[in-house]
This record gives sequence, C-alpha cells and structure tokens, in this order.
Amino acid sequence: MKNILGIGNALVDIMTKLDSDSYLAHFGLPKGSMVLVDAVKSKSVSDGTLHLKKTIRSGGSAANTIHGLARMGMETGFIGKIGRDEIGKVFHDDLEASNIRTHLTHSSTESGRAMALISPDAERTFATYLGAAVELSDQDLDESIFKNYDLVHIEGYLVQNHALLLRAMEIAKKNHLKISIDMASYNVVEANREFLYSIIREFVDIVFANEDEAMALTGKDPEKALDEISGSCEIAIVKTGRNGSLVKAGNQIHSIGIIPVKSIDTTGAGDLYASGFLYGLAHNMSLDQCGRIGAILAGKVIEVVGSKMDDERWIEAKEMVYKV
Repeated sequence: MKNILGIGNALVDIMTKLDSDSYLAHFGLPKGSMVLVDAVKSKSVSDGTLHLKKTIRSGGSAANTIHGLARMGMETGFIGKIGRDEIGKVFHDDLEASNIRTHLTHSSTESGRAMALISPDAERTFATYLGAAVELSDQDLDESIFKNYDLVHIEGYLVQNHALLLRAMEIAKKNHLKISIDMASYNVVEANREFLYSIIREFVDIVFANEDEAMALTGKDPEKALDEISGSCEIAIVKTGRNGSLVKAGNQIHSIGIIPVKSIDTTGAGDLYASGFLYGLAHNMSLDQCGRIGAILAGKVIEVVGSKMDDERWIEAKEMVYKV
C-alpha cells in the first residue's frame, strides 16, 4: 500500500481566532459543529470577523490527510472539484506545492470554503460553504485514475452524495484498492446513519471516527462503539481527544496515548491522525505503531493554527515517527 488517493470536498480553510465564543451565538453556530451555509451566510460570517486575525490555506478533511501523507514522503493524489477563481487557485497550488497529483475538475460555481472559527479553548466550529466542491459527482470519477493507487481515503462529508460515494467505492473494489473512510461531523453522521452502516459493511476496510461521531453512528460510548464498528470492517479507530485513541482489528485492541503538547487549535488533528495511521499501515507497521504515529502527527498539528504544520514542526514530527 504505497500510493494513496484522497476523495473529498476541495475547500479552502479560512481560520479565524476568536477572542470570545459570543461570535458563535451571534452567527447561530453550535460550538464544535460543522454547519453548512450558503454563500450569503458565509459572507456574513466573513464580514463579521474581518477585524480578527485570519490564516488561509487549502483544507477539507481528506485533502488534509493527503497533505500529511505527502509530507511523510508517500505518493499521493486527490480528486475534488473547484471553481475558476482565486480560492480554487489557492487549493490547486497548495496541492501541487506538496507534490500531490491533482485530479481536479472545474465548475463555474465559486470554490468551496470553510470558515473555521477557533474558540479561546482551541475548539473549532466550521461554517462551511461547499460551493463547487459539492458539485463533484459520480460522473466526474475516472476509473483509470484509481488504477494508479493502492488505497482510497474518503472523507465522510461526501456521505450526503450517495451516488458519488457508492461509485467511488465500487470502482475502488473493482480495482482492488483498500478503502478507508473518516467520519464527518456528528450531525452529518446522525443524518446518514443507515447509509453509512450499509457502505461500511459492504465496502470499507478502515473506519476513523472521533467519540462524538462514534456515538452518533452507534449510540454507544467509545469502547462499545469500537466493538460494534470493528465488527463491520477490518480496522476500526475511535479517537478520544485528550484520552488518545482506541484501535481494534479482529481480537486485537490497542489503547494509544497522546504526546505532550500545548494546544493552540485542534483543526486538522483527526485528519493528521489518519495520515500517520495510514503511513504506518503502508509501511507494514503494527497497529500500535500506526496509532502512535497518528498521535504524533495529531499532536504536532494542534500546536499551530490551521491544518498545515511549518517545516520545523515537520522535522520534529518525523524525528519522533522514525523512533516509533
């Protein structure tokens, strides 16, 4: 498993550090959630936080994971849809700069963006305008692209497009790719619970979920949720925040700790955990080692604002990974 393809919403993250959670109440955004908004609401959130410090980088759950894998030296690619605008160019150029093969289609609709509002306690809340990203369809999938990869990593936010998700998984299985999926926000999981269960049972090899998403899917606490999810796939991972993560495959269960860090912003923590875990799997490491590498990357990324680490932190992270 050396070449990994990502499929997801091609979004640009506009990270904004809040000095108070009162902004969330003002915009009607539940803390810690991912709320889909239209272009008007997105502009309203942007205009209402103009005076606050912002950072703009490519984002989207699967794209973040693919970026992490590329920085670890893996051969990667990404499928998504962008608009013909400056936001789309930011996304495209960010991928190319990281040596990620771009399999992007274009739309006349504005490119998608996620207004990531970062609370003083580092929790993040997303007001996401999907724009062109949500127009990615099953018709945009070229089977020949999949033939160059060993695993496809799919973000759970795509679950709202059943035809796209099913087609991607059917092509992947036809071409003998492993499939991993990272659950979306708990509210998206709740709205698509039955469909998620059906595709996990039929297609998915590896499932990543945080404890809220696991609860939304199974109605159970992390340990029991882990048991239930692992019964439908090869490897189940439930991320439990400050308590680390739980990994199960067959009868093997591993409890993974966290590394000591000063958390500034949790954006991208789960996505980079998946990067580390899949990196370990690609190198035939044990599940315990995979989880520990995931914990390292997740820990290092929350020391910065946004989902992209600087070069210095990547050097530190790699030194830690190579000692696992």
